[in-house]
Amino acid sequence: MATAGLALHVFFEFGAGVGMPLASVLGPTGAGTLWAASAGTAFHRAGTRPSSSDTTFALINSFGLAAVTAHLAGWPTRRTAFGLPWLRDCEGLGPELMRFYNPILYFSGSAALAALLTENRSAPRYLPLLSLGLVPVLIAAQHGEHRRLREIACQQPRWWNRRLQ
Repeated sequence: MATAGLALHVFFEFGAGVGMPLASVLGPTGAGTLWAASAGTAFHRAGTRPSSSDTTFALINSFGLAAVTAHLAGWPTRRTAFGLPWLRDCEGLGPELMRFYNPILYFSGSAALAALLTENRSAPRYLPLLSLGLVPVLIAAQHGEHRRLREIACQQPRWWNRRLQ
């Protein structure tokens, strides 16, 4: 579920017209291929993995959780009735898509957290804590990628970056 949530998060951004992580470097085809292959491999391996791969999946799940945390910490939010951060806008998606994007992020982050707590038992328990150190790095990376994608959208408008023009 965590792998599916991360893939849904990334491909929602792409389908919505803001690109996806690494699209500014690899182009939309390269980034899409990389994300699809990575997600497909992880999804396939998650169902057949031996416990010796717990550390690898703990790292993947920790990264996914850190990415969601970076979104919620690095972009404008408001608080829900339950006190949770709710994105008002993120990476050029616009307020109208936040009603879809926020649940995707919460699903992805919750699935990653649940996997860390229940599935990756033989992995070192400190790995998720180390991933919290990634949050500031991922915030900077998200903003840098967004800035580069906006520049590309102005120079070369395409369907995959239409919201950034």
